[in-house]
Amino acid sequence: MPATILIVDDEKNTREGLGLVLEEDYEVYLASGADEAFNLFEAESFDVILTDLRMAGKSGLKVIDRAIELPNRPICIMMTAYGNVETAVEAMRRGAFDFLTKPVSVEKLELLVRRALKSRQIEHENVVLHERLDKKYSFNGIIGNSAGLTDVLDKIKLVAPSKATVLLEGETGTGKELIAQAIHQNSNRARQTFVPVHCAALAANLLESELFGHEKGAFTGANERRIGRFEAADGGTLFLDEIGEIDASTQVKLLRFLETRTFERLGSSKPIKIDVRLVCATNRNLSDMAKRGEFREDLLYRLNVVTIILPALRERQDDLQILLNHYIKFFAKENELPQVELSAEVVRILRNYRWPGNIRELRNFCENIVVLNRGSKVKEHDIDSKYHEQVQGLSADPVQLSSGPTLCRLENEKRLLRNALIKSNGNRTEAANLVGISRRTLHRKLIQWPELDIKE
Repeated sequence: MPATILIVDDEKNTREGLGLVLEEDYEVYLASGADEAFNLFEAESFDVILTDLRMAGKSGLKVIDRAIELPNRPICIMMTAYGNVETAVEAMRRGAFDFLTKPVSVEKLELLVRRALKSRQIEHENVVLHERLDKKYSFNGIIGNSAGLTDVLDKIKLVAPSKATVLLEGETGTGKELIAQAIHQNSNRARQTFVPVHCAALAANLLESELFGHEKGAFTGANERRIGRFEAADGGTLFLDEIGEIDASTQVKLLRFLETRTFERLGSSKPIKIDVRLVCATNRNLSDMAKRGEFREDLLYRLNVVTIILPALRERQDDLQILLNHYIKFFAKENELPQVELSAEVVRILRNYRWPGNIRELRNFCENIVVLNRGSKVKEHDIDSKYHEQVQGLSADPVQLSSGPTLCRLENEKRLLRNALIKSNGNRTEAANLVGISRRTLHRKLIQWPELDIKE
């Protein structure tokens, strides 16, 4: 669909001439003055408005004033035969995109309209992106309704609008960065930058420069000035993950920043003042570290103005089924595969599993079963052996093991598969049927335990 352009000019020849130039590529509307333009505003939506400055009745500046108040704000370009710096400045101040002097050059006009439409497209894409971010990181984007998670969300609602430093505590994989993003997106800094830094991923001798930047010549190899993450996050939020891993020197500079809101780049003594919201996260006990002298106690006091403890997945039993359903659906769509269905026995096994990797581990589990099972019903034997806390005693079965002391689960499973392969003379399809698993699952087990295989 072509872009829509409104040309507003009280000179008939001018507006009709410009209309003829532009109508080959755009849908063009004409107005002889501001009042006629206002009537068109009520009936149509425009991408670009090209208006003369001096017209009988209201001026082109009035057209711009009304246009920028429209819900679907158009790009405004001013035209005048009385072009001067003051007029241009006033038009831009009122919200004009650019300025043309009469007589209008056709080449300049066409170029300027293309630029204006490109600017409008970028502006629209930014709005859509922010809407997606708002949806992704809003409270509604965090999955679950367990008591522990509800308590976390209640605290986010209280702390997000403030300037308070936040410390997120919790095991690895509990979603600390997602919570930090939610705090940022629900604050008045949401349109500014969110800068994450994973402190443990950087060597101690690089972390200070990464955070605070450095001047040219500050150390060997510093061939140019570098802006650090603090400056990059000015006006927004800086998320320091694994804050317990920072060294003593960086702790001192971080403490000074929290006290003065200023810092110096490496190699400089000039203080730089910035406005940054700090959210930190750790999976370690900082209080115990402070008692052992591994973390500054005064820094700890500055960091935990508000502490939010994220519950482990094993403490969110009410959320497990919701999360499984969500990620199975997500990875099926992402990989363009049919969704799988978990049997009741598999769900029971997963509820008893402790999930040491928390949400991150659950995501990996869901992606794995979606990719490997491709729409089939997932049964007990289709999931990795680590999710089983124990194997029940074997009942009467074509390949039941001999009685005797109960073996450990892995050895029991190995012997079961071995006996099935022996009974079927190495026929994998028949062996899989004997133990009630798919041939694909048996194949994965034999990759894990190649010593069990018997060639067909």
